[in-house]
Amino acid sequence: PLTNTSFQSLAALGAITRHGFNVYPVLIFTSLLCVLFQFEPIQAWVVWDSNAIAEGQWWRILTGNFSHTNYSHLLMNLAGLWIISYLFQPSKKQLVLALLVISLVTGIALLFSSIQIYVGLSGTLHGLFGLFALSEALNGRRSSWLLVLGLIAKIAWEQLIGPSSTTGELINARVAIEAHLAGALAGGFISIASFLTSRKTDQS
Repeated sequence: PLTNTSFQSLAALGAITRHGFNVYPVLIFTSLLCVLFQFEPIQAWVVWDSNAIAEGQWWRILTGNFSHTNYSHLLMNLAGLWIISYLFQPSKKQLVLALLVISLVTGIALLFSSIQIYVGLSGTLHGLFGLFALSEALNGRRSSWLLVLGLIAKIAWEQLIGPSSTTGELINARVAIEAHLAGALAGGFISIASFLTSRKTDQS
């Protein structure tokens, strides 16, 4: 159902509503930005690099999520972004805030890992999927619990068994399962925090 929620706070990210598929400007801009970040010397300045970040190049914490190892990696992640957006149909503001916050949290979380170089939107995509699916489930859409359980199973499998070698060959790099975990946890936390905040507001 349509609502008049203003989405002025981070907690409101979880209030998923059906606005129609009106996020084309966000998707197109994000896609073009990711393509731009494939070209040198730009890519050299945007990849997530732990040593460069330690030297003060903090923007890499965010921008590294929007660069990719190759065009197979790029196309795969952009397809995921478009599919997630079509499936859950967030508003433009929801999608922009979710993209920025989850990417930032993922980039920060990787500072506590052994990863030296990271690129790719997959961590953020896991977060977006988790955020929107869990928000729908918490707000009464029972079928969305299957999506949530599927994501949990995927993350658990990766952490226990390890990254996919097939995907690694496709993107010419080790799959950063640490980013997948960080993104999914970020999305889940935002969704739960939003749900609890919304319930508290309704009761007051």
